[in-house]
Parts: sequence; structure tokens; C-alpha cells
Amino acid sequence: MIDAEFRSEERFSRLAIGYDSEAEKERVQTEVAKAIKTSTLTPEIHTTKVSSGKEVLIVEYHDDLHREAGPIFEAIVKALDIKECS
Repeated sequence: MIDAEFRSEERFSRLAIGYDSEAEKERVQTEVAKAIKTSTLTPEIHTTKVSSGKEVLIVEYHDDLHREAGPIFEAIVKALDIKECS
């Protein structure tokens, strides 16, 4: 199951997307790549493994003065069919 967590502060936004399988990982990476192409901002992207065996892809935007990350994150969440972010 793919799930997501969103955090935001002034000039900073982060979307963390967790997935269990290799197929979900490929889907997440594909949709994130599509969405970030729509902006001139370049995010920091990295992955980490969590104790439950899940992997998490993290997309962070720093110095996002005009809040451009919001629509990008919305596109990712919609494309991945995530109904709710924590």
C-alpha cells in the first residue's frame, strides 16, 4: 500500500511517500518524475528504508517562496490515488 505524509513550513515543503513492493516503488518514481517536470524548481529527492521493511521516497522543496510545490504534490498524490496524507 502506498501512503504519504506532508509537512510544510515557511519556504519549505516535504512529501514523504511510503511503499512496500518493487512495483509500487516504480510507480511512485514514475509519477514523481512526471510531476516535477511541470515546475522550474528542482527538489531534493532521496529514499530511506524504515524498520517495517517499507521504503520511503522523500521530495523536498527549499526556498519555495511562491508555494509552487503545492500543485506538484497534489498531482503526485492524485496520480498515486492516495486519498489522505498524514
